[in-house]
Amino acid sequence: MAQKAVAAARCSVHQACLTFNVSESCYRYRARLSSENAEIADLMVRLTHNQRNWGFGLCFLYLHNVKGYPWNHRRVYRICRELELNLRIKPRKRVVHEKLPTTGGTRGRKHQLIYELRARSVKRTVAANVCSM
Repeated sequence: MAQKAVAAARCSVHQACLTFNVSESCYRYRARLSSENAEIADLMVRLTHNQRNWGFGLCFLYLHNVKGYPWNHRRVYRICRELELNLRIKPRKRVVHEKLPTTGGTRGRKHQLIYELRARSVKRTVAANVCSM
């Protein structure tokens, strides 16, 4: 509405923005990156069609590191959500450390090593007895 009033030369930009209760920055705003958004959308659709088992993270890293596109991950993710590609963000796998068996008390490392050595020797004797049968 404000743009039509200014285009018809009825009033200035400032007066039109005051009349229609719009800030001047909103009046002057022009979306510049729609062609890049279309390019991102096209690349993501082709990439997800070719690599069906890739999640969003792998797709973005491929575009960013291999192809060299400077796009922000939030922008690419926003476009993926608009396209409803339903790329899941995979949780990171945690490393599970094997815990040593405890000796049952608050004994030190020395006693724990003795316990482990005894357990190994028992396994060896059992294996030797099985082989000798």
